[in-house]
Amino acid sequence: MKKDESSLTSLISSFGRAYHSQFDEPKIFDDHIAKDFISQHEFHDIKENMIQGIQFFNKDIAEKFKGDKEEILKWITQIQLSPTPLARAAYLEKVLHHEIQLGVKQYVILGAGLDTFCFRHPELKNILDIFEIDHPATQEFKKKRLAEAHFEIPSHLHLISKDFTNHFSYQDLIDKGFHCSKKTFFSLLGVSYYLTKEENARLMQHVMDDVPSGSAIVFDYADENLFKEKGISNRVENMVKMAAASGEPMKSCYSYHEMEKMLEKSGLLIVEHLSPAEIHELYFKDRNDYLAAFETIHYIHAIKK
Repeated sequence: MKKDESSLTSLISSFGRAYHSQFDEPKIFDDHIAKDFISQHEFHDIKENMIQGIQFFNKDIAEKFKGDKEEILKWITQIQLSPTPLARAAYLEKVLHHEIQLGVKQYVILGAGLDTFCFRHPELKNILDIFEIDHPATQEFKKKRLAEAHFEIPSHLHLISKDFTNHFSYQDLIDKGFHCSKKTFFSLLGVSYYLTKEENARLMQHVMDDVPSGSAIVFDYADENLFKEKGISNRVENMVKMAAASGEPMKSCYSYHEMEKMLEKSGLLIVEHLSPAEIHELYFKDRNDYLAAFETIHYIHAIKK
């Protein structure tokens, strides 16, 4: 991963959260801090690039809303960009707050990007240690953005520069104050699709190996229809094509039985599984805009036995 690629991925994700926080009602997930990590120039550039790409996303929509840039941007953001990041973040943080009540003391974010959880919940400073792990280029970019937005890194937030998809090591966390004896919660969002099944199994095994029973993880995965489903306005097909074109192709998808089997081998028990239909019912029901649960994407909450 190159520095610019890392920065762009993080920025586009923040753009989607910032757009939703500022312009969409009702809120699925209100990341009111996301906008602070994007300059006005970057917001404008991402917006213009999205609008100019409407022919790729949907030629009929390009014609229908020709000349109406704001409606085109709304359509692209709500159809293609935001549904999965918004709903999975809302689900993850709901589970995390419940796990904190059950005794979780450490939160490890695998692939943190420009995550803002720590800054949205300062009340957890003396309750939860947060470890954000991501590619070195992404971490340097985040530190720069925090400084520019005048956010100080608090003592309970630990930024770890590591490509965990190639090699996960607890030593990297221990060096930052992580305790393997403490009950821990992990998030792994937007990662599993880009790893092979072997890589996912190995990562899951290594992540859960040294933490105590009752530790938990929330992650998303693509089902067995990933490479066959077109989705609303071909958005699933578009997602797969865009990933391949960016040099980071999607590599794996699972049936529920396959996923259950993989987690069992890692000593994990599924507490909750949400299908696209269930995600839609929870987070998108009765909306009057374009937002709808993304086809083929599922969420899982699992605990270590």
